[in-house]
Amino acid sequence: MIQSAMNEILFRDLRIEHICKPSLKNSYISVKHDAKIILKTPKVSSRYIQELLYEKESWIRKQLTKLEQNPPQKLNLEDEVLLFGEIYSIDSQETLELNNLLQKIKVGDSKKTSDAYNKFYKNLAKEYLTPRLQHHAKIMNLNYTEIKFRKMRSRWGSCSSNGVITLNTELIKIKKSLSEYVLVHELAHLVHMNHSKSFHNLVEKYLPNAKVFRKELKLITIR
Repeated sequence: MIQSAMNEILFRDLRIEHICKPSLKNSYISVKHDAKIILKTPKVSSRYIQELLYEKESWIRKQLTKLEQNPPQKLNLEDEVLLFGEIYSIDSQETLELNNLLQKIKVGDSKKTSDAYNKFYKNLAKEYLTPRLQHHAKIMNLNYTEIKFRKMRSRWGSCSSNGVITLNTELIKIKKSLSEYVLVHELAHLVHMNHSKSFHNLVEKYLPNAKVFRKELKLITIR
């Protein structure tokens, strides 16, 4: 039974924030890093919402379990930075560029601070991941047409049918072994534009521990 109080829906033991936007064409459910569940819909009936939540309940609980098993690492902005799965002091040699960017920002300006972190991650991703992708492409004897970097919420990388590989700048935050898996994974899509057995065999040819990496990566929530 669903009860609604203002914009909050109680579904079983779940508290869900419901945002109604008549301009929307479809409905969307997301689970945020703080475990907040957000439901966005156009103007729909209570019955529609109830059926949707029953349909998506398993997925919602799976995301909550992932967050519980792998809680976000807490950063003290302006003091720390997350790199390759470890937290570094902002004063370390690895974060010199970020430190310089933050020096130009007024203390307490959260938006500009966040922008500085994103710029730092993007620049470092280009610097570190570009040669790593070239390295694996040479070993696999594959050629991509272009490499792009951007912050993405739902995937670590992608490969288009015309050979453009896009990498999530958040890759710079996770362990190097996992980012290497993503690079090989996307390069393998140059041969197989699917996740067939042949695709996974190709990935495992170059990364024998691919299954372990894939399983570990699924437990990480993109921040």
